[in-house]
Amino acid sequence: MITNISIASVFVKDVDASKAFYIDVLGFAEHTDITLAEGYRWCTVKHPSQPELQVHLTQPGPPHSPEMVDMINRALDEGGMHGLGLNVDDCRKTCDELRERGVQFIQEPEERPYGVEAVVRDNSGNWMVLVEPREYTADDFN
Repeated sequence: MITNISIASVFVKDVDASKAFYIDVLGFAEHTDITLAEGYRWCTVKHPSQPELQVHLTQPGPPHSPEMVDMINRALDEGGMHGLGLNVDDCRKTCDELRERGVQFIQEPEERPYGVEAVVRDNSGNWMVLVEPREYTADDFN
């Protein structure tokens, strides 16, 4: 029986730069950073309030085909890859703090039926959705 999600992978352009971004800008903590066979780097970070979930920061490469690697890198360069969805306790305040740290915004905080939502990019171009959640029902979308 599956009990939970333990790892989520995010493609990045540079593991060192992304690791620093997730730790220094977003407040994650280092979990694992080792080099395995054939130079493959396994680097994960985790959020202090959710230590059971590792975020695997990985550059596109084998076992993906060269064509797939090129496609992923193009999508990262264009800022078109989806990254993580992050809950926040105060979306507007968090956005102000992230803006001061140089984070690029795709969408400023806006009221939604499910809470306040903003969209930012990580330093590799991945979209990250920030949500200050609130209770909702399907009727809230009508």
